[in-house]
Amino acid sequence: MTSPKEQHADVGAYVLGLLDDADATRFETHLADCELCATEFDALAGLEPLLAEFAAATPDPSVLLDEGPGEDLLDRLLDDIADARARTRRRRFSLIAAAAVLIIGGPLITLQATSGHDSTPAVAEHVHGGPAEAAFHLIPAADKVSATDPTTKVTATIGVEKKDWGSHVVLQLGNVKGPLRCRLIAVGRNGEEQTVTTWAVPAWGYGIADSPHDSARAPLYMHGGAAMQPGEVDHYEVRTLDGKPLVAVKA
Repeated sequence: MTSPKEQHADVGAYVLGLLDDADATRFETHLADCELCATEFDALAGLEPLLAEFAAATPDPSVLLDEGPGEDLLDRLLDDIADARARTRRRRFSLIAAAAVLIIGGPLITLQATSGHDSTPAVAEHVHGGPAEAAFHLIPAADKVSATDPTTKVTATIGVEKKDWGSHVVLQLGNVKGPLRCRLIAVGRNGEEQTVTTWAVPAWGYGIADSPHDSARAPLYMHGGAAMQPGEVDHYEVRTLDGKPLVAVKA
């Protein structure tokens, strides 16, 4: 059986989809009750779309796993992304560096590399100060929509950025208590459903104004992608993994 210490180290592997079904299930159970892992998961989950950029820019992404860390590898990754995204390279340099370190160095190094602080405060700051929140604030207000569910009282704001491959979707979620395991779903005008991203809500929740937990008073930020263009989406839904609706936001 996986020890609690080993489960703490599984966050990066879980985000990258490297755990088998049994280990992933054990980790999800652990994640629902572990503030440390939930905090680290929030920080790393937002890097998934960036890692996809690396995969698209690299003819054979598996080569990255065979090479050791070093400036040459990071330079090549930066050059690949810069060719396609030269106008935004400076703004996203820290995220690109973080993703490269994640590939070759593991999640704990990533937290330190992206924070600019010692490791202890970095864990707390990355709950709400990571790439998902940065992406949310960069999306114009005209491209955001909000809703509050009248029954659950969960609030959500969705920001959407059109991409050649579909839609980059950013979620700000508040007034939600756990423990829960959730997903954000894009529902097309034709009824098709696509999962944008999934996450776990710890027992103390997110966006709870009177919570005694510092991490719980601010909203949760998550982002991911859908293969549909923004105009093809009818609405977005936040549901638990067992199907309970939490909030729906009209596109």
